[in-house]
This record gives sequence, structure tokens and C-alpha cells, in this order.
Amino acid sequence: MATTAFLLIGSFLLVLFILAKPLGNGIARLIDSDIPRPLMASESLLWRLAGIKQPGKSAAEMNWQQYALAIVLFNVLGFVLLFAILMFQGSLPLNPQHFAGMSWDLAFNTAISFVANTNWQSYSGENTLSYLSQMAGLTVQNFLSASTGIAVVFALIRAFSRHGSKTLGNAWVDIYRITFYLLFPLAIVVALFFVSQGVIQNFSDYLLVDNLDNTTQLLPMGPVASQEAIKLLGTNGGGFFGSNSSHPFENPTALSNFVQMLAIFLIPTALCFAFGRSVGDNKQGHTLLWVMGIIFVIAAIVVIKAEYVGNPFLSELHANSNANMEGKESRFGILSSALYAVVTTAASCGAVNAMHDSFTAMGGMVPMWLMQIGEVVFGGVGSGLYGMLLFVLLAVFLAGLMIGRTPEYLGKKIEVREMKMVALAILVTPTLVLLGTTIALMTDAGRSGILNPGAHGFSEVLYAFSSAANNNGSAFAGLSANTPFYNVLLAIAMFIGRFGVILPVLAIAGSMALKKSQAQSQATLPTVGPLFIGLLIFTVLLIGALTFVPALALGPIAEQLQIGFAG
Repeated sequence: MATTAFLLIGSFLLVLFILAKPLGNGIARLIDSDIPRPLMASESLLWRLAGIKQPGKSAAEMNWQQYALAIVLFNVLGFVLLFAILMFQGSLPLNPQHFAGMSWDLAFNTAISFVANTNWQSYSGENTLSYLSQMAGLTVQNFLSASTGIAVVFALIRAFSRHGSKTLGNAWVDIYRITFYLLFPLAIVVALFFVSQGVIQNFSDYLLVDNLDNTTQLLPMGPVASQEAIKLLGTNGGGFFGSNSSHPFENPTALSNFVQMLAIFLIPTALCFAFGRSVGDNKQGHTLLWVMGIIFVIAAIVVIKAEYVGNPFLSELHANSNANMEGKESRFGILSSALYAVVTTAASCGAVNAMHDSFTAMGGMVPMWLMQIGEVVFGGVGSGLYGMLLFVLLAVFLAGLMIGRTPEYLGKKIEVREMKMVALAILVTPTLVLLGTTIALMTDAGRSGILNPGAHGFSEVLYAFSSAANNNGSAFAGLSANTPFYNVLLAIAMFIGRFGVILPVLAIAGSMALKKSQAQSQATLPTVGPLFIGLLIFTVLLIGALTFVPALALGPIAEQLQIGFAG
């Protein structure tokens, strides 16, 4: 088992880095507006119609407040449009199954979920949504929410690479270029690959087929591959079907499963390479990848081992092994299911190919904790990198205070204003998680959704709010969340968890862009090399431990102790 696990993890990371390096170089060109002339010429008419002056000129760029306003306005309008599509889908075309519109609370939750790059699904897609809602509603927002996160990290990267600048770029130009020059081409390639593996892509009516036992079964159809590709590349996670990537029409083969994991991590990894190239120091990007890679490998090993050890209560059901196959697809087994769970929760992606609720206590705790630390281990597209950079600023500031060195990063001093914004951005999601969990457990409406007693039931609620506030979207399951109470409360957590972090990040970007870069001296703390890698890992782990260990002790840790004593 150990050898196979290390080979799978090693081959996954090797292929990932090989693919991400050249993609990162291309993304760096987008950040620097180094666009080929034919594309620039084709854009000119669009910019004139939109009233945008020639991109790249200071007159066309925005300061951080303008950039933030454009981002928030763009996503609020997206929410309104998606909410309307979901509410009135019964009167809209491309609805061969004649599905009615969603209830207001479910439409509210779903619209915010997809706009916030969370894709929490309190519904079963094949039984609820028309083809138009899936394509014009959800798939479009998969592109736009992903481009929003990448645009924010573009602004932050420019802030570190520019000196004495009041502007961070143009949000409209960034969103357009990210969508059409990065996400759209990649999505086409990945979608075609999925079709080659057996993922369906059609507009057919659902098929009624005869089974071998003389019964009939209704097989859902639809444009699955196109939505599947961007759900993974954009770290969105909203599956066409309710069972997500455990459904054979979404994830038919072992090869498609491997490529799905690669797609989830591809752009977040490439952004780290792009960051190093854009700031003129590739080692900075490599340092972040070392930190992410080390935490990821450790997390994967813990979950894989926990699932192979299994649950002693089930030992009588397995003559040769205690391995926990409960809730897992036999096509993928424990190894690929456990690795997929770590990938999807390390990234801000709600795609799942196994039931996390059926994992062992430790196997379920690690994915939950990966979300709780802000999903900075590769993380979501854009959000993972700017989340990790928040921890970098915190680590540099704390180290500078402890050893008496000047807190600065990439030649720019880190001062009180930046640290206030860092603290705000880091504390937003833990506050939402812990407060939301408390409200749910204190109210009858919240407790009524819990299907399992004791520590495991507590874990279900804690996982739901960890997933929502950190914009992941995967579900522990076992929690009846499609109620007005949970739909509204989780939607609020998703919206604040998304934009409550984006706004401080853009404020930091505006402040850092204004600063002049200073030459390094002997008083400057090096931000590359093993020492800083260790410091940054320690900072991430420390914040996660101080914030969530008490809550985890009431859920998965308590459950693990119960299993341990019983075994």
C-alpha cells in the first residue's frame, strides 16, 4: 500500500508541475499585459464599445477602490441574473424534463454559491435543473467566479511588482482576458478529453432503458462534459449530477479521475510560477510551492493511512482487511478516493468522488482542516495564492518582531495598516465557521437537520460551515441542508467568506503598490530557502491549530478517541 500510495502522489505532483510551469509563464504575460498584437487588435473594438481606454495605459487602470467596486458589482449582477434563471426555469426553454423553478431559498443559496465560487449544492442536479439552468446559469458562473478570483490575485501580484503606483490594472480587462485567453481554451481541451473517456455531452431527453432483471431505469442525459471541465479548472466543484464525480457519466475511468485531480490543481500551481516570474524572482514562487507541496503530501498520507486502517467496528465485515470502503466507488478504491478528497479540499473545489461522511474520523478531519486553514494549500484559482500570501505577510511580520529585523517582503515594508487588513482577511472565515456552527447547534431548525448523533453529527455541521465560509462546496453529507434555515445561513457565510476576504486583499494591494521597493540589507529577513519554508508552514499550522482545535476536539477528535477505545 505504502509504495503504491507514494508512487501515485509522486506521479501526480510530477505531471502537475510539468504542465503548470509553461502555463505559469503564459499567465505571467497576462499579468503584465504582454498580449500578442493580433489579440490586442481584436480587443480594440470591444474596449471602445465598453468605454475603456487603451489597456496598459494608466488612464485605463483602476485604483484598489475602483477595482474592488467593479469586482463586487460584477458579481452582484451575476447573482441577480442567476437567481432569476433558477426561479423561472420552468418557463424557459431547454427544459425537456419540464422541471419547475426552484424555491426562493434554494435559488438564493444556489445563486450565491455559484457566484462565490463555492458551488454548494443542496439539490440533485439531474432531478432539479434544466439544461438552460445548467449551461447559461451554472456553467457561465463557473467561468466568471473563477476569473474573479484570478483577477484579484493579478491585482495583488502587480502590487508587489510595481513601485509608487496608484493603480492595479483594469478589472474588466482582466476578467475578459482571463476568461477568454486562459479558462475558455483550457476548458475546451479538458472537455474534449472527458468526452473521449465517456463523459456525456448532449441535449437528449432522459432515456428509459430496460435492465437485465426486467426492470426499467431512467438515465439522465445532458451537456455534462462542458460543465465538468470548468467545474474542475475553476475549482468550482458543482457537478451536473447530485453524486458529482462519483457518477460514471461525470467520471467514468481511472484516467479521467487522475486528470480531474490534475485539473483542480493546474491553475493554482501555475499561478505560483507566474507570481515568481512577475515579481522578478522565481524562487519566491518556488518557496510557496514547497510549502503547499509539503502540507499536501502529509495530509494525503494521513488520510490514506486512516482509510486503510479503517474502523474497528466494521472489522467483522472484512475478513482480510479493516480497510474502509464504505461510501467509496469500487472503480477508484481507497487510494484514489482518499487522494481526491485531499485534492478537492486543499483546493477550493467541491468536487467529490466519495462520501466524506463515510470516511473515518481522522480521514474526515484532515479534509475539514484543509478548508479551515483558508484553503491555501494550492487552494482555489486565485484565492489559494492570495490566501497564502496573507500568511507570508503575517510570517514575515511576526519573525521581524521576534528577531528585531525589518518586516518587509519583496523590498516593501509591511506596516500596521497592512497587518490590520491581513488580520481581518484571515479572521473572516474562522468567525463565520464558528459562529455559524454555534447558531445551528443552538436552534431547533439547525439541530433538526443533523442525522447522526454525538460527535459525528457535530462534525457534519462544522464541515458544512467550513465548506461554505471557505468557498469549497463539498459536503460531509448526512446533514439535511435543503431547508430555509440552512439555505439562508450558508448563503450568508458563502458571500461574506468570499468578498470579506477579497476586499481586504485589494486594500493590501493598493497599499503595497504605493510603496517604493528598497534594496535588501543584512537586516532583511530572507523569504526563500528552508528556514522560511519552515517558518511559513509553522505559521499556517499555528493559526489553524489555535483557531479550530477546540471545535475539532468536539467532533472528529472525540469520535476518533471513541473508536480507539472501542477498538
